[in-house]
Amino acid sequence: MKILILGAGGMIGRKLVDQLLIVAADGHFPSELILHDIVQPEMPASECKIICLAGNVADPDEVSKLAAMRPDVIYHLAAIVSGEAERDFDKGWNVNMRGGWHLLEALRKEHMDSGGIYTPRLVFSSSIAVFGGPYPSLIPDDFQCAPQTSYGAQKAMCELLVSEYTRKGIVDGLSLRLPTITVRPGKPNQAASSFYSGIIREPLNGEEAILPVPDKTRHWFASPRSAVRFLQHAGNLNTAPLGSSRSLNMPAVSCTVAQQIEALRNVAGNEAVKHIVSKPDEDIMRIVGGWPEAFDPKRANALGFVAEQNFEEIIRVYLEDDFRK
Repeated sequence: MKILILGAGGMIGRKLVDQLLIVAADGHFPSELILHDIVQPEMPASECKIICLAGNVADPDEVSKLAAMRPDVIYHLAAIVSGEAERDFDKGWNVNMRGGWHLLEALRKEHMDSGGIYTPRLVFSSSIAVFGGPYPSLIPDDFQCAPQTSYGAQKAMCELLVSEYTRKGIVDGLSLRLPTITVRPGKPNQAASSFYSGIIREPLNGEEAILPVPDKTRHWFASPRSAVRFLQHAGNLNTAPLGSSRSLNMPAVSCTVAQQIEALRNVAGNEAVKHIVSKPDEDIMRIVGGWPEAFDPKRANALGFVAEQNFEEIIRVYLEDDFRK
């Protein structure tokens, strides 16, 4: 089984590689990994055949080279994050939408050159940002996409492309609408949602964390561990029950910022909570205020996708997997 990971140098990409190599060590899956990112990913230690490459997914020639390697499973994680996509219009559309289209066109060429035999599994990392309000208290699986950010619009368009190229038999694709992944290790990134990790991660390290939104703000969360499990499960999933509806809302935890902070207090005590400083940011409040708060992901649940049950569990996953004091 040959696997290509686009965006393999990112946090989720690196964790996905680690998990795939654990499986490979048992002699099952995969036989070959192709790791690609804008900066060449680090070569992991493994007996599995691994190729590490650097390039831009927005370059048609670059993705054509990758498609010509004819991977069996493709995880498309490469993207410009939400805040940056909103600020840099051209960059967001070039990478997030055109990059996906170039990839699918390159795969179409390989499909045609193979006489229709080559039809890879494509798992596209989408986002709940494809939705826009007003929202019901629980968003159902058939709720319409009405994105209110450039990032959300870019993801929604790629979802349509994945469905269309699947309908044509070019790929066997599905799009996972990921919740906000928290707690992310390392430094803050340019995503508008970055503070959701920061108000947990920084206090656990004894550092100040800025809270740019009201504590009544509610959102939809899962851990990096769950995100990787979603992707792995999608890579092996029997897609026949999906029919023509190839986008799935992933399960997660719905909670307010106040509930996040209370979960932090339960895990790490009052001293950690004291490091959180409220500093309203109108731009972030505007972006986050248009995001969904809670879902009823019946289809994903029925297909075996599983996430945490509460935010305290998400914090404990971070402590087990990524916390470095």
